[in-house]
Amino acid sequence: MHMSKICRTFVLANDRNTITYKYKSFFTMNKKVVILSTSLRTGSNSHALAEQFAEGAKSAGHEVELISLRGKEIKFCIGCLKCQETGACVFKDDVPAIMDSVLNADVVCWATPIYYYEMSGQMKTLIDRMNAMYPKDYRFRDIYLLTTAAEDEPFVPERAESGLTGWIDCYEKCTLKAHLFCGGVNDPREIAGNAKLQEAYNLGKNI
Repeated sequence: MHMSKICRTFVLANDRNTITYKYKSFFTMNKKVVILSTSLRTGSNSHALAEQFAEGAKSAGHEVELISLRGKEIKFCIGCLKCQETGACVFKDDVPAIMDSVLNADVVCWATPIYYYEMSGQMKTLIDRMNAMYPKDYRFRDIYLLTTAAEDEPFVPERAESGLTGWIDCYEKCTLKAHLFCGGVNDPREIAGNAKLQEAYNLGKNI
């Protein structure tokens, strides 16, 4: 997180033809935002939400990194717990770089499609593989969740949120700030024109 200085000018007095100005400095807190888009599908609806969240955060002046898991090599955790001894996983794939980005973020946003009323398998696999983070210091405080599904009943994403909350509970300094769900989108790119895209943009803009 870093500060940006903004100077504004105020007119204090106008005595005949004399105008006195005062400059006041304001500081805005620019955050490092990491967005983890976990869908592997081309034309993913949850990725579309992630893109809009990213655009909103960028418009507010934040530093944004959007990480798609498409094409990433992410092996399954084997439960050896070597990471707790060494601080690093025994597997040398794409996870260490992703984990480093997450550790150094102020805001972490997860985006996932809902499969069988749960988060995607690749999202859960990444959460498990980032177990090496557990004993480390971390910057992130605010967590966001973006979900999409074919069904649109309010209960549809509840288990995905509950699963993510299990991860959040292990990092006591962070909280789930918001969960945006878009139901009724099944086919690739079906979310196009949906009002939830604007909501995702606004959510990113107001983090």
